[in-house]
Amino acid sequence: MNILVTGGAGYIGSIVVEQLILAGHSVVVFDNLYQGHREAVHPQAKFVQGDLADAAAIDAAFAAHHPEAVMHFASHTLVGESMQKPFRYLGENVTNALNLLQAAVEHDVRRFILSSTANLFDAPERIPIAETETIVPGSPYGESKHIIERFLHWLDRIHGLRYAALRYFNAAGATEERGEDHHPENHLIPIVLQVALGQREHVTVFGDDYETPDGTCVRDYIHIVDLAQAHILALQALDRGSRVYNLGNGQGFSVQQVIETAREITGHPIPARVGPRRAGDPAVLVAGSQRIRDELGWQPQFPHLRDIVATAWRWHSRHPHGYGN
Repeated sequence: MNILVTGGAGYIGSIVVEQLILAGHSVVVFDNLYQGHREAVHPQAKFVQGDLADAAAIDAAFAAHHPEAVMHFASHTLVGESMQKPFRYLGENVTNALNLLQAAVEHDVRRFILSSTANLFDAPERIPIAETETIVPGSPYGESKHIIERFLHWLDRIHGLRYAALRYFNAAGATEERGEDHHPENHLIPIVLQVALGQREHVTVFGDDYETPDGTCVRDYIHIVDLAQAHILALQALDRGSRVYNLGNGQGFSVQQVIETAREITGHPIPARVGPRRAGDPAVLVAGSQRIRDELGWQPQFPHLRDIVATAWRWHSRHPHGYGN
């Protein structure tokens, strides 16, 4: 299948592209390189540098490459930033997605995979979070993904655009050739590993007074390859209709557990300091994945935190400056 991947030079997108190519698909990456890296794009993928704010550029990419499916990763994704800059999220995220969806409909593309988020659920009644949980977004970022999911619902009904919305939270880990490299870095595991590499003096723990076993936030960390495989399975299932999956390991790990695991793997003391809570951070957020396991046979191959951190450490050790080596 010929697949257009937006944000395919970013962390998640580039590894999904890698796994798609390993599975025998053809891939066109559409990315403005705002957060992505040209070096992260698989050499067998075609690359188009373009911005989703530019509807003409999107239309040209569809016309030139004739994709049969779209996977949409390009987005502003920081919960904390969205609480400070809501218009960037409720504006740019939504408008850019609309530009992409309109092009998909106009070019008769009938398959669409959305990188959504477990931040749709600010205060879930049950953990792990099932697909039946009431949606109450925890931030403008989560709200933007909810709006896009609603667009997809209507485009399915009106135009027959089959979609899968995959709601996950913390992608982590690495493959042999690709890993996480953001500037600035905002994700916990790479920040912790930067301390081990001597690039930071300490890691800041944002609050240690949550109602969790050790007082720090609990999150669901899912290995990036497991995440990529879920996208591929969902794509293959779209002929049987649209679907929504909450995607995670089904178990949560606290900030303190991540730090302690990284200390064991790296052999570094990794100093930690407690800072104030961040706005928009729930105490516990774990996305259940029973539906995708039952319907598509998805099964995580890297469910243990130690394995997730170890793969990230191998990549960061070999690429201490990310893709800027």
